[in-house]
Amino acid sequence: MKSKMEKTKNANEVKLEITIEASKFEDAIKKVYSKSAKYFNIPGFRKGKAPQQIVERYYGKEIFYEDAFNEIAPEEMENAVNEHKLEVVSRPNIDVRQMEKGKDLIFTATLQTKPEVELGKYKGIELEKVEYNVTDEDVEHELGHMQEHNSRMITIDDRPVEKGDTVVIDFEGFVDGKAFEGGKAENHELEIGGGQFIPGFEDQIVGMEIDSERDINVKFPEEYFSKDLAGKDATFKVKLHEIKKKELPELDDEFAKDVSEFDTLKELKADIKAKQEENAKQRAKYEIEDNAMKAVVNNLKVDIPSGMIEMEIDNMLRDMEQRLSAQGLKLDQYVQMMGKTMADMRKECEPQAIDAIKSRLAMEKIAEVEKIEASDEEIKEKLEEMAKNYGRDVKEFENNENVKEYIAMGVKTQKTLELVVKNAKLVEPKKEAKKEEKKETKKTPTKKQTAKKTTTKKESK
Repeated sequence: MKSKMEKTKNANEVKLEITIEASKFEDAIKKVYSKSAKYFNIPGFRKGKAPQQIVERYYGKEIFYEDAFNEIAPEEMENAVNEHKLEVVSRPNIDVRQMEKGKDLIFTATLQTKPEVELGKYKGIELEKVEYNVTDEDVEHELGHMQEHNSRMITIDDRPVEKGDTVVIDFEGFVDGKAFEGGKAENHELEIGGGQFIPGFEDQIVGMEIDSERDINVKFPEEYFSKDLAGKDATFKVKLHEIKKKELPELDDEFAKDVSEFDTLKELKADIKAKQEENAKQRAKYEIEDNAMKAVVNNLKVDIPSGMIEMEIDNMLRDMEQRLSAQGLKLDQYVQMMGKTMADMRKECEPQAIDAIKSRLAMEKIAEVEKIEASDEEIKEKLEEMAKNYGRDVKEFENNENVKEYIAMGVKTQKTLELVVKNAKLVEPKKEAKKEEKKETKKTPTKKQTAKKTTTKKESK
């Protein structure tokens, strides 16, 4: 294989001319024939048994060219990229110059390369302090969630329905005196005040008693999903069977014993507060790091190649597809549900893709300048953590160079961010109230100022 490189007129773009010996191309053709021979059905031969020359004569000598090119070109192109020490950031644009049996295979690959990055200020940048304080109300709020999670439903038979109750009802809906599809149910559970039904429906259940019946009159919203019902008046015939109420457990020491490893409510509260404070600390840390990243990116100068953006968008959509598949959805289905096209999705992803690329390039450049590396111990620690989280043997990850490279990059990025934050100048956040006060002072003169201006005007007369 021989290769020549030349720069194009576009920034961060090169063209590789790659020549592959005729013998190698011939070997690739033979390899492709061996893989696909079983699919050819030629008269006079058993299926898959026709010799290569016969297949080529029957279908044309070019029958194996494209597959042979795909068999040999990627590896040879990678060799050429390594030979010229290129950092490629785009898919190649291929142009085949010569592809014929008995001759060298010649093609060009136009590639975009990693752009040069000019760092701005990254040490001594000004960042506002971020602090989240945990209050007693936060702890009580969490206890409330725990109460809800451990609540039970009790049957009510000595009073009518109240807001907050859960009722069991039969209902059937009518529009213009006729029952409509989907408007009937039996033994349906409904939380009064939960907002699950048409506005006004639940409010009219309030006051009903067990085994009573009532006609409920409502109007379907103009934006209702069923066009046949949207904006129409409807009557629902309702019969009430049961009234149930959520009963919350008492917040006491017994509650603490039931829901935790603690013996007293005081200990449980202390544990909740400690965990919330740790979460608040981590939240503040991530926010400061995010602000630091944004500040560094704002000071960055870089010309990002279009292919690099396209590949980043590809990765984003691939991640989205994986998340959707966990919900039983395909990406194209989701796009249709959102009333968009794939082109729309790519356009929407573009700003986020550019930010991600700039952040990555900035961190890589700072790490290079500051000579920040991920040690073997740091990588090993992260691999062990990953193996534990996935319930796998750590050796599976240790033997995977791609995983190790990914972990090393993550460690370097984190260390780089920490360096930027450590060298930042943390200042008190600006108070919005003071800002507003200053704005008002500039816009509206005080009474004293107004009077003074008026007096001056009169004196000039």
